[in-house]
Amino acid sequence: MAAPAHAALPQLTAAQPATLQSCTDLASRLKLPDTRITSSELVTEGNLTIKEMTTPVPAHCLVKGKMKERTGPVDGAAYALGFEVRMPVHWNGRFLYQANGGLDGEIVPALGAVSGGAPVAPALVQGFAVLSSDAGHPTPSPFFGVDPQARLDYGYQAVGALTPMAKNLIKSAYGKGPDRSYLAGCSNGGRHAMVGASRYADQYDGILAGNPGVYLPKAAATQLWKAQQYAKVASKDANGQPDLKTAVTPAEFKLISSKIVEKCDALDGVADGQVNDVAACQAVFDLQRDVPNCTGTRDGTCISSEQKGVLSTIFAGPKNSKGEALYPGTWWDPGVMGSNFSWWHFDAPPTRNAGSVAFIFTTPPLSVADFRAKTGMQYAMEFDLDTDFPRIFATTALYPESPWAYMTPPNATDLSGLKNRGGKMIVYHGTADSVFSPIDTAQWMDQLQAHHGNQADTFARLFMVPGMNHCAGGPATDQFDMLAPLVAWVEQGKAPDTVTANARGAGANVVNTELPASWSANRTRPLCVYPKVARYNGKGDVESASSFSCK
Repeated sequence: MAAPAHAALPQLTAAQPATLQSCTDLASRLKLPDTRITSSELVTEGNLTIKEMTTPVPAHCLVKGKMKERTGPVDGAAYALGFEVRMPVHWNGRFLYQANGGLDGEIVPALGAVSGGAPVAPALVQGFAVLSSDAGHPTPSPFFGVDPQARLDYGYQAVGALTPMAKNLIKSAYGKGPDRSYLAGCSNGGRHAMVGASRYADQYDGILAGNPGVYLPKAAATQLWKAQQYAKVASKDANGQPDLKTAVTPAEFKLISSKIVEKCDALDGVADGQVNDVAACQAVFDLQRDVPNCTGTRDGTCISSEQKGVLSTIFAGPKNSKGEALYPGTWWDPGVMGSNFSWWHFDAPPTRNAGSVAFIFTTPPLSVADFRAKTGMQYAMEFDLDTDFPRIFATTALYPESPWAYMTPPNATDLSGLKNRGGKMIVYHGTADSVFSPIDTAQWMDQLQAHHGNQADTFARLFMVPGMNHCAGGPATDQFDMLAPLVAWVEQGKAPDTVTANARGAGANVVNTELPASWSANRTRPLCVYPKVARYNGKGDVESASSFSCK
């Protein structure tokens, strides 16, 4: 049976709570189309540790299963939509699809920790029923890209298939389906959310997209181009391949960061070691002028003219041989000193990005044998913007949907479906994201506003997070909850003008070691609806969000 699609969103109707009625018998008694429930168990209240973070979780029902099990016709591998659903005993009546990041390929525990760095109140803790999935392939390896259906599942069809299944499962567990449904994630999960806002607006009341790769195939290909630029000033490793980490050292990025702060700190009305007006900073900071030139050995106190040339090219964004811009560049932001920033520039291109472009984001995909015959760095160095980049948009008889078609939101700047049924959307993006350009997201918001007659903020709002890297980290107040404001907007009509963000200093659940020593461990800042910026009121504690207003 299919879950009924939402028609018009009931105006200002809050979700109604319910109590779990069924759990351990779901695996044996529940029959859903193309679905095999492999286990259902009651988990007692207690602590759940994932990586370095321990979260107290309520008593809940944990259901695991698979949908659409099959054998791939190209590689003979086993495929399915693997999932888990966690449903609290005391339920708030809401459903959250936890869209995961990266290449997917693993079922991240369904806690719904979707906002900022080390969230303190994941959706499960707030009382949501939460779904997590592997998006249709069992390992976070790019080789699934040889399978035509796995590509489509990863791009958008996993959300389309799993959503009605999860709603029916929830109905069986509580005796009623969810009153409100939300889709949320960061990075590729943010892309899933953006696609959901376009393709599945009838299924979701609220969308939360963090640091979204709106146009992910272009961003991934750009990463390979960045590696080629850095290779021009990098030394060689023992195998004769460029050692990208030598192109710009942590000390050199820290130097650039400090010079950005020097030039742009006071643009928001106070010198507090934090650049809030990042857009204005772009016209004030000049790499050539403001960072000392090396006249001798590179020692972290200067940048060579060759390095400056490479960095200027990279931050401007890629162009093909015709001079056509292919993807937006990157903002100069103090967050360039973040370890996450450099990871995406140096570590990711020959590993994650090479594989994803070779198998998922171009058509036809490379053969596994051909890919393994060379290193990821070789693939990155050989990628050609003129001949390989267009394969993002290509199709074949075996792969009839292009990577661009299945990875990006159809009509990304026309969200009439979401708007017309009363749905709401919040997007947030770190201004020092080094893989998915925050400029790209800002331009998307500008275009969304233009398409909807400058009234898009009645249903969609963008919040920039100064200094934050990709989803978290960097010199930023990067701990915040965007889910609660989204719920209040959907269910109470309270449109969010600001969201308070915290620094993760000493005493935080996970400490951010990249915070400047001059900051209070408990610094707070208002995150503002784009294009507004948090500006100092002229008086008050500079460590407190209450001393700043969005203007």
